[in-house]
Amino acid sequence: MTTIEAIDAWEVLDSRGNPTVRTRVHTADGSGTFTVPAGASTGSHEAVESRDGGDRFDGLGVTEAVEAVNDELAATAVGRDVTRQAPIDAALVDTDGTENLSRLGANAVLSVSGAVARAAADARDEPVYASLAPDEPGAIPRPMVNILSGGLHAHGGVEIQDFLVVPMGADTYSEAIETVWAVRRAVRDRIEDRGVRPLVADEGGFSPPMEGIDEAFELLRAGVEDAGFSPSADDVAFAVDVAATHFYNEQTGEYHLETDGVSLDRAGMIQRLLEWVERYPIVSIEDPLFEDDWEGWRTLADRLETVQLLGDDFLVTDRERLDRAIDAEAATAVLVKMNQAGTITRTIDVMERAMDAGLSTVVSARSGETCDSTMADLAVAYGAGQLKIGSLARSERLAKYNRLFEIENERDPTLSTF
Repeated sequence: MTTIEAIDAWEVLDSRGNPTVRTRVHTADGSGTFTVPAGASTGSHEAVESRDGGDRFDGLGVTEAVEAVNDELAATAVGRDVTRQAPIDAALVDTDGTENLSRLGANAVLSVSGAVARAAADARDEPVYASLAPDEPGAIPRPMVNILSGGLHAHGGVEIQDFLVVPMGADTYSEAIETVWAVRRAVRDRIEDRGVRPLVADEGGFSPPMEGIDEAFELLRAGVEDAGFSPSADDVAFAVDVAATHFYNEQTGEYHLETDGVSLDRAGMIQRLLEWVERYPIVSIEDPLFEDDWEGWRTLADRLETVQLLGDDFLVTDRERLDRAIDAEAATAVLVKMNQAGTITRTIDVMERAMDAGLSTVVSARSGETCDSTMADLAVAYGAGQLKIGSLARSERLAKYNRLFEIENERDPTLSTF
């Protein structure tokens, strides 16, 4: 038994320069540190983070969450066996006392849960992916990489949040990253040839001025071809994060695509999505409809026969919403974000339930990230299959990509199937 001896937390800054919580768990056999990410495009049903309010950091400070860790949550976890993740996480949730962790904050609770996972790996003298794995770790996940950004991640531009490429033709992780690097460089060259500065958004994707959504798709297609690849489902495919809830009007029931000059009802939005699938090599569509439009999601699932229907705001890494979606056959994949769930154990529970039901799992970063690489280890530990980190830019993104290079060097480099 390796006992937790002490826990301390403090405030640091994430990739957007906003405060977040960093926590360290100490044992006699090792320690672990975890830093919590935060989202911009957040679902209304995800676990609730704690922010101080007031004038400091425009209300975004996390000193109350830090205090919650150092006082209540530390008192709960100190003295427990660090290698028993599930009982510790259950005790942390009980200490908060709310289902959505809104009393102490999901950022406070997750910071302890993540630090426990890393301390357990250190105490066992194992990599995190091996320590977390239920049996043998899985394959390295296939990266789904952001090239162009809009929506809340770009603070303007086209409404669609992320235009991504998936290196379907790559056999190894290294080959996949080389492919994406070439595509990203080709897209950047295209942007510069237009006399536009290649500015990047929160997740490192380029955010040039574009007159419409189709222009973004065509720029992506041109970049793939310029890089010497085929824009196709078996070479370099596309994925799109629509984040439709953020341009949906609940009063009118319409999706307002200002850059395309249209407002669409549910049927119109579904038709627009199907047109994109027909014209472009899209293999995955994330959050294409309002997060609580269960009927629309079921309808779209019936229409998308070969394209992954991925729930983020729709499912928010929540077991109850996932169960409902499985019963309704309303999605074929779940985006997995640790801070939506609030603990490592809750996150794993969602992954295992999805896999048991035949749904794909995509472990994902947030727009407000840190250089913590735990999510890369988690994806390998459970054989998630896919990973969505952001672009090949900015240290908080590259920390995860580089962690996977390290894991590739230690293990079989073969990528998982999509």
